[in-house]
Formats: sequence, C-alpha cells, structure tokens
Amino acid sequence: YRNQAMLDVSIVYPIQSAASDFSIAPKLSGLGLRTTTVVRFQHTDGAERVFQFSGDPGVVSLDPRWHQAFFRFVVYGVKHILDGLDHVLFVICLLIPFRRLRPLIAIITSFTIAHSVTLIASAFGMVPNVLWFPPLIETIIAASIVYMAIENIVGPQWKKRWMVAFAFGLVHGFGFSFALSETLQFAGTHLLTSLLAFNLGVELGQLIIILLAVPILNFIFNHWLSERVGIILFSAVLAHSGWHWMSDRATQLFAYNVQWPAFDTLFLAALIRWSMLLVVVASVVWLLLLIYNRYLYEE
Repeated sequence: YRNQAMLDVSIVYPIQSAASDFSIAPKLSGLGLRTTTVVRFQHTDGAERVFQFSGDPGVVSLDPRWHQAFFRFVVYGVKHILDGLDHVLFVICLLIPFRRLRPLIAIITSFTIAHSVTLIASAFGMVPNVLWFPPLIETIIAASIVYMAIENIVGPQWKKRWMVAFAFGLVHGFGFSFALSETLQFAGTHLLTSLLAFNLGVELGQLIIILLAVPILNFIFNHWLSERVGIILFSAVLAHSGWHWMSDRATQLFAYNVQWPAFDTLFLAALIRWSMLLVVVASVVWLLLLIYNRYLYEE
C-alpha cells in the first residue's frame, strides 16, 4: 500500500523459569502517523495469546497476574470516564439541582448500579453485533444530557430522578463497554477481576467529578448567582452541547441501513439473553424501590 509499511519481528527470549513474568513496552508509535501492533505470545503450555493495539498502550503484561490486571483496569476506568466529556456532563447534569447527601446517594447509586449491569452484560456477549448499535447508544447518551438539562430547567424531583438516572445508566453502561472491549485483551485470564476493576475505576472517576463539582456549584450559587438562575443557566449550556452531539451522532446513525434480523436460532438465542437481562434489570429496580422506600423516602 502507498505510504504504508509492515515490520515483522520474531523474538525468542531464553528464560530461567517457566513462571517468569513477561511484559513489553512497544513504543512503536513514532514509526508513523498511525501504527497498529499485533503481538502473538506463545505460552509454555502451547496456548497463544494475541494482542492488537494502536499507538503505545504502555507496558503490557503478556501473562498478567490478577493484581496487575486489577490495577491496569482501575486506571482504565478512571481515565475513560474523565476523558469522556459526554459522561462527565451527564453526571454534572444529574447533580446540579441535587447537591445534598440524600438525593445524591439515591441518584448516583442508581446510575452506578445500572451502568454496572449493562457493562458486565456486554462483556459476556449480550450486545447486538451490528454496526448501528454503537452509534445508537452514543446518540442516546447525548440525548440523555439534553433530557436531564431540560428537566433541571423545568423543575426536577429527586424521588423520580433516580429512576431516570437508572434508565440512562443502562445506556451509559453500553457506552462504557465499547471502550472496555478494546482493552479486555490485556486482562489475561482474569476477566471478572478486570471487569470489576474497570467498574471501580469508573466509580472513582465519578467520585472525583462529584467532589469537584458540588463545592464549585455551591460556591457559585452562594456568592454569584441565585440557585434557580444558576441551575437554568448551567443546564441551558449543557443542553446546547448535548443537542449538537445528538445531532451529529444521529446523522451518523441514520447513515446505516438498518435491517430486521433473520428469525433463526441466533436471533432466538439473543432474545433469550436479552430476556435474562430484562429480568435482572427488573429485579434490581424492585430491590432499589424497597431500599429507597425504607431508608431514603422517609422524612
């Protein structure tokens, strides 16, 4: 191909023990504007592990221990939510009108549990394998910002907001899974550990956002703007950003030729998996209702 090159390298490295740890730091991104690296690691037991990544992913443990995978995916989770401006703005939308402890507990807990459910479900193959699904999710994520911002302006009620936060949390969980799917190759044999670690990283990122946003908003509303005016002003700005994202992403979504799936055994298997997911979601909502009615709704 024009202006492209491929470098094929075979490395044989003598070791003193079959239990030796291997890691690599490729640092090949300087070879071109865009580099894609494929690493095939042949384990002593004959198993082959394939890694494929763009740019420099940092130090990659070829056969990671559980604690190495755990730490790496915690960092992934924190970086992902802090780098994802749409997720950050949605969390801020959630808490602009509700900055006291009790509403925050209900709203953020609901959002957290919801995106954890769909994130884990996605990792176990409960995501439609169609090209239009990621653009659909990204469009709904942008729409969630617009909806929450408008609700802030109209006048939200926190006893209902947790339900909306839960519903949109399910969508955001699918959004998190798109980034996670590219990094699960670094989990080794520790899939569940890596999933929990990534989710923990996302929660730590959310906590950072909350710890920064709540004091700043309180200061602004106490010294510069009245709370009602501030809520309307900030929500209008967030709605404006969300609307532009939603429009751009919807344009990409409508470019796909969406077709009805064939009603075969694969469709039936997918339907069963989604039915199981719906049962889990309904059970979680029922449990949250019991807890909130018992401990949070009492005045």
